[in-house]
Amino acid sequence: MGKRIRVGVIFGGKSGEHEVSVQSAKSILQALDQTKYLPVPIAIDKEGRWLAGKAAVSLLGPDVPVCVPNGHDWSEHGFGEAAILPSPASALTHSGAIRDQSALSAGVDVVFPVLHGSFGEDGTVQGLLEILNIPYVGAGVLASALGMDKVFMKRAFAAAGLPQVEYTHCTRKQFEQSPDAVVRDVETKLRYPCFVKPANLGSSVGISKAKNREELVRAIAEASRFDRKVIIEQGLNVREIEVAVLGNDSPEASVPGEVVPAGEFYDYQAKYVSGESRLLIPAPVDDALAQTFRSLAIQAFQAIDAAGMARVDFFLELGTGRVLVNEINTIPGFTRYSMYPKLWEASGLPYSKLLDRLIELALERHAEKQRTVTDFHADLRP
Repeated sequence: MGKRIRVGVIFGGKSGEHEVSVQSAKSILQALDQTKYLPVPIAIDKEGRWLAGKAAVSLLGPDVPVCVPNGHDWSEHGFGEAAILPSPASALTHSGAIRDQSALSAGVDVVFPVLHGSFGEDGTVQGLLEILNIPYVGAGVLASALGMDKVFMKRAFAAAGLPQVEYTHCTRKQFEQSPDAVVRDVETKLRYPCFVKPANLGSSVGISKAKNREELVRAIAEASRFDRKVIIEQGLNVREIEVAVLGNDSPEASVPGEVVPAGEFYDYQAKYVSGESRLLIPAPVDDALAQTFRSLAIQAFQAIDAAGMARVDFFLELGTGRVLVNEINTIPGFTRYSMYPKLWEASGLPYSKLLDRLIELALERHAEKQRTVTDFHADLRP
């Protein structure tokens, strides 16, 4: 057997989506082909500490495979806090002293971040990996930051001419200082019902539907718990359609899927807890409309300069048939309820092959970046 690729799966994070990230990581680690890869679990706990060895595996459960570099099982070592060292070492190390350093000397060849939400999906970890010159799966710093901040995401989409729902936004400080002014702004620009969301979070954390002024005030206060910026969107009578995108410079789109929420809308409970929401794959739409969704998904992907993977969410307005781009997720969920891998499976790319392709794309993009000249010697001759 040839040399296996060491895949560092970073999960957890200091985010409201910590638990979702753990579930995504478990699915990925269990599905990685052990004949091709050495999975290396790298955890970030809720306090922001990086963990390796048993400290990382303990967050996942006993049924998750771990890396065995140079014949040493990482799970045998009680590593605590850890760090990633820059290339060429690219080694995962830790703050405590242990006798056998060989288990750490292997490092990682590529990183698969599954950090949903703040401090992971927003470009922060991507920036760290760029500085360390380590290949990683998914979008770069700019696309990650744009994809995370719903306000600037929508501005990028508007610049690309993509159709969107009406919205407004405020900061936590603005709401705390002048709640009446914020409410007046919302009521001037939108009508009830409306949806209130943290601008920099996903997995439907902190989202509420407001049908009147009293509910709007409560919803903004709730969303403000999770982010300093809040976005308020017009509520419409819609179907929710999602498309998975895969690729770098020549991205491809999956078949569209439809989410039929168990409750009034697709909230955190419906996504990850109850399991009662239905995913219709492929979505029951005609071929022309399916192609519209796929085309707009690729345009949204390119509008933020995404790479590797993303899931683009749409609204299909009932009555008018309008197609509206809702948002893009640059690190979509990989749990057993997640739409992204299900969409690719329906498009002919099963879960394990999808992971293969994402790792290939990460290494391909990293190799392309290495072509960039970073040392310029000006010709100073007269």
